[in-house]
Amino acid sequence: MRTCTQCNKQSPDTAGECIQCGADLSLHSATAKALKDMQSNPRVSQVRLIVNHDACPACRQIEGTYPKDAVPELPVNGCSYSTGCRCFYEPVLSVIFP
Repeated sequence: MRTCTQCNKQSPDTAGECIQCGADLSLHSATAKALKDMQSNPRVSQVRLIVNHDACPACRQIEGTYPKDAVPELPVNGCSYSTGCRCFYEPVLSVIFP
């Protein structure tokens, strides 16, 4: 499920727009916003794509650490998990303390 940051409504992974407010989920989903925040943070050097231990093959295939400008979008195309993609982003910090 994709959560809209405009109205907080959940839409299916396959939805391009929020089912309630029509916002573009490639820009206004919680995962898209999280990735954008990480990419703009100078302390983040890379982004790790985390998958669950029982992830589907499509998600397992893209698990790993990526340069900030080459991170795959979520949800994963071809995810076959019954309730939708459960992958998430995690920042890799280059500086921990100021």
